[in-house]
Amino acid sequence: MNNPHFSSGPCSKRPAWALDALKEAAVGRSHRSALGKEKLLRAIQETKRILGIPENYLVGIMPASDTGAFEAALWSLLGPRPVTVLTWESFSEGWATDIAKQLKLNPTILKADYGKLPDLAAVRWDNDVVFVANGTTSGVKVPNWEWIPADREGLSLCDATSAAFAMPIDWTKIDVATFSWQKCLGGEAAHGMLVLGPRAVARLESYDPPWPLPKIFRMKAKGKINGGIFQGDTINTPSMLCVEDYLDALKWADGIGLEGLFARSMANLAVVESWVAKNDWIAFLAQTPESRSNTSVCLSVISPKVSALPNEEQAKFLKGIASEMGKRKAAYDMSSYKDAPPGFRFWCGPTIEREDVRTALDELEKIYREKVATL
Repeated sequence: MNNPHFSSGPCSKRPAWALDALKEAAVGRSHRSALGKEKLLRAIQETKRILGIPENYLVGIMPASDTGAFEAALWSLLGPRPVTVLTWESFSEGWATDIAKQLKLNPTILKADYGKLPDLAAVRWDNDVVFVANGTTSGVKVPNWEWIPADREGLSLCDATSAAFAMPIDWTKIDVATFSWQKCLGGEAAHGMLVLGPRAVARLESYDPPWPLPKIFRMKAKGKINGGIFQGDTINTPSMLCVEDYLDALKWADGIGLEGLFARSMANLAVVESWVAKNDWIAFLAQTPESRSNTSVCLSVISPKVSALPNEEQAKFLKGIASEMGKRKAAYDMSSYKDAPPGFRFWCGPTIEREDVRTALDELEKIYREKVATL
C-alpha cells in the first residue's frame, strides 16, 4: 500500500513505523529521573553524532519546536551588533518581523520574492546574520555554505528545520542552528533542537540583553551558560513519548547513515524533476536548480488555462485538486502554504519512498487533466 503522507510538518513517519516503536517509552516517569535523563541525553548525543556536529559545539532540547529554539537564540544573543535578516518566504519573514517589532533592533532586511534568493554576496558579516537553510514554504534552499566567511565578525544564526538530516551543513559556518523533530526524521511536534558553536556560547556568557527573557528562553545561570540544558536537563517538561519516538527515528537514521539520508531525499527530488520535465503545465517555484529544495518541493501550475484565471479562482481550482488527491488517498496535505503563491507542495525528505512520490505524481497528473478539461 502506498504512503500518502506528504505534509511538510509534521512529516511522514519513517518507513514501517508502528506504535510498537514506543513500547519502551518512560511514560509515567519524571523526565528528571535517571531513566528520563538517560533517554534525553541519548537523544542529544545521537543527534550530535549522526549529524557530525563538532565536539566543541553544544546541543540541547528546547520547548516549542523549532520556533521556540530559534526564538530563544534570537532573544538571548541579538543586540550587540547590527543585524541582517535574509527573507525569501514566510518563516524567514516572521524572524525579520520579530527582530524589528519585538526586539526593536532595526535590522537590515535582504528580501527576495518566493522562488528566489536574496543576493548572498551582499551580506555584511560585521553584522549578525539570520537566515533559513531551506525555505519550507517556498521550496528554495541556500545552494552551498561558501557565502559565509570563516573569519566573520558577526554570528550566523540558521533556522535549519527542514534541512537537518536531509542536506549537508557546514558546521564551521554556523554559530547557531535550530531544527525540530517533526521535520526530516518524521518525529513528533513540540520539541526543538538548539546547536550552539563556541562563538555563540561566548556571546551568551558575555552579553545580557536589555529586554526581559521568558523562562523558556533562559539559557544562563549565574552569568554562565546552563550546561545542564545540553546534558538533558530540559527547561520545561518534555513528552517522554515523543522522546522515545525521536530515539526510534535516530536509530533508523543511523542505520542508513547521514549520506544515505541525503541520497534518499535527493532521489525523491529526482522523481519530481523527471516528472516536471515531461509535463509542460507545471514547474518548480524555485527559479534555479541549485536553489531547488529536496525536502519541501514547491510546484506552480503554469498552463495558460489556469494562469488566465483570477488569483482567487486559481487558488480555489488548485485547492480543489489537492482536496481530490486527499479523497483518493493519493497524497494528503499537499497544498502550498497559505501565504505562498498558489500551487502544490510535496514533502520529499528522507522518510519518503521514491515509489510513493511517483504514485502521487501520476495521480496528480490524472486529476489535473480531469479538472482542467472542465474549465
